Amino acid sequence: MADGFVLAVCVSDKKGVPKKNVREGLLIANYGLEGDAHASSEWHRQVSLLAIESIEKMRQEGYEVAPGDFAENITCRGISLISLKVGTRLIIGDSVVLKVSQIGKECHTGCAIFQQVGKCIMPRDGIFAEVIKGGIVRVDDPIKIIDKIPDNS
Repeated sequence: MADGFVLAVCVSDKKGVPKKNVREGLLIANYGLEGDAHASSEWHRQVSLLAIESIEKMRQEGYEVAPGDFAENITCRGISLISLKVGTRLIIGDSVVLKVSQIGKECHTGCAIFQQVGKCIMPRDGIFAEVIKGGIVRVDDPIKIIDKIPDNS
């Protein structure tokens, strides 16, 4: 049974701008989402994920925001991303495997969404992952937690 689902697959050819939902894309092992400005084998933040529930909180505050506006690659529903630990592995669809590499990030004030609304949710709600096994990811693909790192706190 799925822990969540892919709601949007988003790319942009420049950094610091909202991404466009292209509905499906190729995740390349040790690289990221094909065609995306953030993809790189040189760092551990190859792909970013954000829950629609976080975006919906911004909408409730009166902001007009949509999937991709926070420069996330994958917008998902039904999975508590911020409860995951670094090292947790996720499987998307039948075969794509991601390994959580970072929870949140420092927001740079130059990003488009920060300039538009004055705040960004990626620092506290977004997660980043390395692509362990690539493949096509599509809207409506299931997301499963395949191993969860225990919370030792």
